[in-house]
Amino acid sequence: MMPPAARMMAAAILCGLLLAAAVFGLPALAEKAFGPAAPWLTLPQLVQYSAKLLWADGLLTRPPSLKAPDVSFSVRAGEGVDSVCSRLEQAGVVVDGRALRDYLIYTGQDTTLQAGQFQLSARMSAIEVARQMQDATPADVVFVVLPGWRIEEIAAGLPTSGLSVSPDEFIRVALSPRPGYDFLAGASTTEGFLFPDQYVLSRTTAVEALLDALIRNFAQRMSADLKQGFAAQGLSVYEATTLASIVEREAVREEEATMIASVYLNRLRQGMRLDADPTVQYALGFNAGQQTWWTNPLSLDDLKIASAYNTYRIEGLPPAPIANPGPESLQAVASPAISAYFFFSARCDGSGYHVFAASFEEHLGNLCE
Repeated sequence: MMPPAARMMAAAILCGLLLAAAVFGLPALAEKAFGPAAPWLTLPQLVQYSAKLLWADGLLTRPPSLKAPDVSFSVRAGEGVDSVCSRLEQAGVVVDGRALRDYLIYTGQDTTLQAGQFQLSARMSAIEVARQMQDATPADVVFVVLPGWRIEEIAAGLPTSGLSVSPDEFIRVALSPRPGYDFLAGASTTEGFLFPDQYVLSRTTAVEALLDALIRNFAQRMSADLKQGFAAQGLSVYEATTLASIVEREAVREEEATMIASVYLNRLRQGMRLDADPTVQYALGFNAGQQTWWTNPLSLDDLKIASAYNTYRIEGLPPAPIANPGPESLQAVASPAISAYFFFSARCDGSGYHVFAASFEEHLGNLCE
């Protein structure tokens, strides 16, 4: 028969073995339920967090609510995991911020939390919330088209926009006919009708959908009053947009747009050539030396370029818009100033403003030396 002392020692060893088995079995159970642990955790930490996760279980794997709304949640640059998890609990996204914190530390995701804006919801489990915050790349992007840009300039903004459309693809489709819009009937390009604005688009937006979004925005801006204004000037929507594109490029100062529109309309009514520098710039195309689509200054040889867009050589409007005008330029054509001016030139002070003249002699006197 085993002496009492020996029996007590054996019992202690057995209890120790059972305890060790339970303790060291916890990481295996946690890994099975929650995935592998971060490799830098020490053995005591591994056991500690394994036990915490197994205890929390449902708080991590089940969503708190199946009908909760989306919550816009911002993680600040440099914000600690404790603060993030506490605020998520306060926002009602997770039930227990401490359980989420333990999961993040256990998996090592506490070191890879991304700063940014996230759309989260209590419809997600805490584990899903943790995964969401590893990627701050939003599903949607903001794409901006500025007034006065031509198609190629819009395309140049695509590589950094987050959209999957390539510049070459965009240019190819944009410079092709676009059926389905009355104002583009017979047009060989969409130039002028890609409305300058800020667009919120899915990252997966295809080129066709992108163009439709821009053109549809233009169509929605064509109010009855605007169309009536164009008609009052004897212009169709297409012709008015073509003139507005020239006004857009000329009017450095927005408040001068109506006066510049009046000059061009006066010229059209008198059968005079428009002599508009932006049309020559459009015809010249990209200036590699200046790294711009809008050569400035223009030389006398530039003004002689053989092009249907060169209004120093052709009469009337060019065959299509030369850029995409904004709402102010479109409105300026619909409601121009009433003037007797036929000429304008840039002020010599570099302010961007113009001097207007009714006669050619007066115009010559306004030119800078």
